[in-house]
Amino acid sequence: MDNRVCVPGTSPPIEPPTPRRSRRWRRRVLVTALAGGVAAGAALTLPPGERPHGAGRPPAAGPQAQAQAARALTAVTSGLPAALPQLEALIGQQEQRVRAQPGDARAWAVLGAAYVARARRTADPADYPRAEQALRTSLRVRAAPDTAALDGLTALALARRDFPAAKQYGEQALKAAPKRWAAYPPLIDAYTGLGDYQNARATLDKLLGLRTGAAARPAVMARASAVYRDRGWREDAVAQLTDAASAAGTPAEQAAYLTGLGQLAWERGDLPDALRHFEAAVRLDPDQGAALTGRGRVLAALGRTTEAYAAYRAALTRFPSPQGACELGELYEAHGMAAQAREQYGRVKELVRRRMAAGADEDLLIGQFEADHGDPQEAVERLQAEWERQPGIEVADALGWALHQAGDDEEALTYATTATDPAKGGGVRSALYAFHRGLIELELDRQASARRHLQQALRFNPYFSPLRVPVAEEALRTLGDVPDEPPPSA
Repeated sequence: MDNRVCVPGTSPPIEPPTPRRSRRWRRRVLVTALAGGVAAGAALTLPPGERPHGAGRPPAAGPQAQAQAARALTAVTSGLPAALPQLEALIGQQEQRVRAQPGDARAWAVLGAAYVARARRTADPADYPRAEQALRTSLRVRAAPDTAALDGLTALALARRDFPAAKQYGEQALKAAPKRWAAYPPLIDAYTGLGDYQNARATLDKLLGLRTGAAARPAVMARASAVYRDRGWREDAVAQLTDAASAAGTPAEQAAYLTGLGQLAWERGDLPDALRHFEAAVRLDPDQGAALTGRGRVLAALGRTTEAYAAYRAALTRFPSPQGACELGELYEAHGMAAQAREQYGRVKELVRRRMAAGADEDLLIGQFEADHGDPQEAVERLQAEWERQPGIEVADALGWALHQAGDDEEALTYATTATDPAKGGGVRSALYAFHRGLIELELDRQASARRHLQQALRFNPYFSPLRVPVAEEALRTLGDVPDEPPPSA
């Protein structure tokens, strides 16, 4: 599928190189992509009255539906979280509008952005091709570039993990309207995904310097929180997101920020606080998939394993993300339930194939999965291509670990150091990154440094993984808590 969109009067966007993929992933993906591409190509060209297969509930009618669509329209055009029923109402409304007025560029742009927002809420990648077609149509029927369409293309590229394209669209949108605050957060995300932390921070500074209204301030604080978290400023990140949650204008927006607070609490190993925030988010917004998954993660760490299984399964029913399926598979594996673990790992592969067929870049996730549960050499090949294209910290950690699993520890340490060294951008306090670096150093017989990073992993979050925490604890027992004293000099 050609994901390029040429904006009239501008240079064409970056066309990323295609990373090498093993035949066993690629063959299945191509078959799915062909079927998905046919469905997507027909999705928005049906006669009036017909709806795309899988496009959600039929559009509701009446004043309540109109009010829901109006609230979603405000959120979508501002880059704010919207409730799933409101998105459904907006999508139904805009589908009717573009059928009645196919030359309405604004309606096409709103429809495309709403598809992207729904895909994020449901983890259903089938909306990606629909969004792309709607946004392409918006640009085609409009003589000049439209910021709404550029915003939608930026959001779509971010959802697909195509950070070079997101950067290109985001910079075009910002250039078209430099004082519009909504153009800044997605561009910060694009820079972060590319490992360009200097530009991410500079863009945040510009955003913070804008005069934004009360409705925008929570979203601005949430973006600042994400940047502070990446720099390792945990307390500042929590303070910003707490203020954002308090000032949020809608339940869906507040739920999104509470979910972020739950994730920050999880990363520092504060299980009661994490559970409190995840459960509060779900009460406000039952479709908050990341909070549902987070609740399962925390229950597992609390030893409430039966509840954790149920929570994960419920989350995957409503929010079938490959990350959630992988977490559940590892929980099963940690408790010796091999058959159940294999079932979830198979589900991970199927969900990833669906996302790739819809145009998503899943090489990071595949590399992480293959390094731990499959073919480390395939992981290395994929992640090396991913690093060349979009070298973020998460990719550095994954590539370092894949190289270790493939037996190349010297090279692995280079990337593991990048992922954990604040001077190189790796300021985030990640227990997993520290764990990976510690085991790589242990293999290289750098015992003091290995001990320090393994201790750091358990200090950051002593519950970070049901499979990896026991490995870290056993490695530290082998190393001993205190390094051996050097022999006395003669």
